[in-house]
Amino acid sequence: MKSPEQSTSFQGRRQFSKTLGAALGAAMVPSAAVFSQTEKAAEGGVFDQQFAICNETFRDWPFEKAFAFAAESGYKALEVAPFTVSNDVRDVTPAQRKKVRSQAEAAGLNILGLHWLLSKTKGFHLTSADRDERKRTAAYLGDLAHFCADLGGDKLIFGSPQQRNLRDGISKEKGLEYAAEVVEEALPVLEKTNVTLAFEPLSPKITNFMGTAAGAVELIEKVNDPRCRLVLDCLAMSTEKTSIPEILRKYKELTVHVQVNDPNAQGPGFGDLDFVPILQELRDLKYKGYISVEVFNYKPGPERLARESIEYLKKCQAKTKA
Repeated sequence: MKSPEQSTSFQGRRQFSKTLGAALGAAMVPSAAVFSQTEKAAEGGVFDQQFAICNETFRDWPFEKAFAFAAESGYKALEVAPFTVSNDVRDVTPAQRKKVRSQAEAAGLNILGLHWLLSKTKGFHLTSADRDERKRTAAYLGDLAHFCADLGGDKLIFGSPQQRNLRDGISKEKGLEYAAEVVEEALPVLEKTNVTLAFEPLSPKITNFMGTAAGAVELIEKVNDPRCRLVLDCLAMSTEKTSIPEILRKYKELTVHVQVNDPNAQGPGFGDLDFVPILQELRDLKYKGYISVEVFNYKPGPERLARESIEYLKKCQAKTKA
């Protein structure tokens, strides 16, 4: 016998989502809370923007060591890459989930959500022409939502360029249709777990789908549900013609999370990108979410990447003005 989630049509799911969103109110939707139109910024001094870091930065360190070092360095939260726990989250037992969450809490950290969602998995693809593969992908996004909620997070950050690339013969329009179908099928579980699926534009050098903020917004608008939102990443934004502050301003109503990195794929301060205007823009917009350090080039080592990134960000933060 099919469950209600399995038997609900896509249109029914979308209508259910809109109805539920209206009933719960904006306070229940993470995207409604990260930018404030009314909260007054701190007068003078440093605006209290909280920093997070992606846990794979610490490579093969035990979680206790990595989490403790992150907290000691001044971070308040973590983004977790599922593959650092298991290549398939369905294999992670309730006891293991509880342990990871308790390890973060013991270090004084929150787990804000997951990223690298489909990395090191098999059989999942966002824009696949194969209906069965899309169904598997939607179901696994639901599994990730449960895993995220069990760890205390509320965001699934979809980067995973290889698992979203348009394959040969698939047009952008068809890819959008397939991707929207996957998201719509996952919506009931996202709503049940109070988790938001946020799409991360990535450089056109590494993906041919959602290579700009505008490209990701096309999918978000097609789904048209508050559980489908945007993540903005500085490395990716640096590849666009529009400046990073302008992109942040333009898409603030859809953005639920911000990641910071240098165009050289290392941490903030390890290259030439000036983060003062970026943090100033976030301050002016009264952004209240985490600002998360995400690196892809680990050559400097975990200690330097973690410590020097946040030290640089705090120096930039101190130069912003109310």
